[in-house]
Amino acid sequence: MRRSRTSSRTDEFMEFATGRAGHLHRSACLLTSGDTHLAEDLVQETLSRMYTLWGRMSRIDNPAAYAQTVLVRTFLTHRRRYSAAERPLADLPDAPVPWNTDDPALRLALLEALRELPPKDRAVVVLRYWEDRSVEETADAMNVSSAAVRTRSTRALAKLRERLGGSLAELITPA
Repeated sequence: MRRSRTSSRTDEFMEFATGRAGHLHRSACLLTSGDTHLAEDLVQETLSRMYTLWGRMSRIDNPAAYAQTVLVRTFLTHRRRYSAAERPLADLPDAPVPWNTDDPALRLALLEALRELPPKDRAVVVLRYWEDRSVEETADAMNVSSAAVRTRSTRALAKLRERLGGSLAELITPA
């Protein structure tokens, strides 16, 4: 009886992980400014943390939103942990990000602009505008105040506007 309950939980988690992995990966790609390898690592770390909590998930109303919160916190922890130790030697070409867009110039411009934002500002932009979360949900996910989210959001959007300027309008092709 106990074995069937454990396998049932494992099956439920596998179904959840399979259904959410793509969405988590897309969010992680945005958080990492297109670094697909780091995005994969973040998703794996997120799913492993979710698996350890899966037996207690009945207390969590929305496991998908909780997984997004775990992803953002994992990203922020990773940035703090490795920010001083790891330095890229050169920008090497990487595989294209597998997003559904027909305009690679726009995608690259946005990723480059996101890459220039500090990690916490980038997380706010991704949560607020990619994940379409409220200020309060974003604050909860990042473990900061709502005022900090509003401040970071204003600052990040100003930096993006400054960085992209009029070039964004040139990259958007009318449908």
